[in-house]
Amino acid sequence: MGWLTILWLVPAVVAVGVVAVPASRPEIAKWAALLGTLATLAVAIGLAIGFDPDGARYQFVSDVAWIPSFGARYELGLDGVGLILILLTAVLLPILVLAGWRDADHAGSLDHSAGRRQKGPHTYVALMLALEAMVLISFVATDVLLFYIVFEAMLIPMYFLIGGFGSGGHQAAAAVKFLLYNLFGGLLMLAAVIGLYVVTARSDLGADGRGTFSLPAITDAGAGGHLAAGTGVEALLFGGFMIAFAIKAPLWPFHSWLPDSAVAATPASAVLMMAVVDKVGTFAMLRFCLQLFPDASKTFAPLIIALSVVGIVYGAILAIAQTDMMRLIAYTSISHFGFIILGVFAMTTQSQSGATLYMVNHGISTAALFLIAGFLVSRRGSRLIADYGGVAKVAPVLAGTFLVAGLATLSLPGLAPFISEFLVLIGTFTRYPAAAIAASSALVLSAIYVLWLYQRMMGGPPKPVEGPGAARKTMPDLHRRERLVVAPLLALLLVFGFFPQPLLNLITPTIAHTMSSVGRDNPAPTVSIPNPGGPR
Repeated sequence: MGWLTILWLVPAVVAVGVVAVPASRPEIAKWAALLGTLATLAVAIGLAIGFDPDGARYQFVSDVAWIPSFGARYELGLDGVGLILILLTAVLLPILVLAGWRDADHAGSLDHSAGRRQKGPHTYVALMLALEAMVLISFVATDVLLFYIVFEAMLIPMYFLIGGFGSGGHQAAAAVKFLLYNLFGGLLMLAAVIGLYVVTARSDLGADGRGTFSLPAITDAGAGGHLAAGTGVEALLFGGFMIAFAIKAPLWPFHSWLPDSAVAATPASAVLMMAVVDKVGTFAMLRFCLQLFPDASKTFAPLIIALSVVGIVYGAILAIAQTDMMRLIAYTSISHFGFIILGVFAMTTQSQSGATLYMVNHGISTAALFLIAGFLVSRRGSRLIADYGGVAKVAPVLAGTFLVAGLATLSLPGLAPFISEFLVLIGTFTRYPAAAIAASSALVLSAIYVLWLYQRMMGGPPKPVEGPGAARKTMPDLHRRERLVVAPLLALLLVFGFFPQPLLNLITPTIAHTMSSVGRDNPAPTVSIPNPGGPR
């Protein structure tokens, strides 16, 4: 049993154990889940310590025959990009378990007459752990079929987290919308996975008429047409993979499920979806789309870049127009995912390194902003921006942490998202200057929606709590558990804002290999600076 297997087995086993805890002891279930996520974090840190950025492309490899009759293998391998996303997932899960400590306390009950447990804290934390296990597998799976299975399986726990534990009255509809969108993409990807197998069976990779799903075997055979697939076939296969990942990410115009799901889910579940699960889509674009289908990736790159720029501007403009703070934050994520996908398909070292770093930084900043907004909602009972005002006067710590998280969202220099957005724009400008200039407009738009949101909610005189049973006119500041949730997120935003190099050291070798697989070089400089001492 390799370390990568242990990595995902820890949360999976704890999830099963949590369900077995007596229903009358929900606190034990929650503490077991927290300890399970901390154990997973310990394994992830061990992998990071043992990982050699200058070593083999895939490390801690496990490769065991799984379904030999058609070439499927249990094949895992860790590269630099997968490692930083594993660390992101492992860091966020204990924080999300703490943040959602009371989310499911009133979501279910014990049916004593039937002797069975209804939905409640046990189910809630077990679903989070199961989802963590599936996400971790997706970041290390190098067998395409294995990746596809967990890519689709993770829809199940996310569906129940949205529909079973959400609020607002529309959670069931939001969960169904989430499921239908992603299942549609999954069906297209399934067809493409089958097509990939057929193509490998007809190529030199096929043995005894059997194809392969092994990503290293396919990519190591050489880039550009080695699968014996014509241009049209490769384009269709690329489309099947890309649409599935574009829905998961999400990329405009496949985005409309995200705001509804984010608003309907609990804050912890929404962060798990936007900061962790959706990163599987952008990660898969980098690992599978570009490396399996390099020619098609280059052919469709201008179209995908155009859609990314539209998503960047569209998400920012709609964020400005929102009256619901949770929906506003969801639209900012659509804009940020546009930046990530823009960087991936600009296909320069800077842009792809920035896009990968953005996956991590967006996860941290969105987690901070969304969870703090959730703490506000839990106090006032409303998501409407107009129902707030003067929070800074009555809850200064809450307002201050909200400001820092908001400034990170608009990529303020000194906070982690700035360097990743800067790298994406610089790298994109060298190949697609018009796209980089258009995307830069989001810098102004993001300042508008963040600062205007802060002014309306935190400035001015405090608004009294209204409605029947309102006992006090102000809201309490962050208490100890909430501060424990927010503090590590803000610390990471500051640390990676000034010291991103440790992450870039892990990312760069993997990006270099991806660029080589696609057959792309960095564009040569197009502007020369004359030598002052030379001839004029």
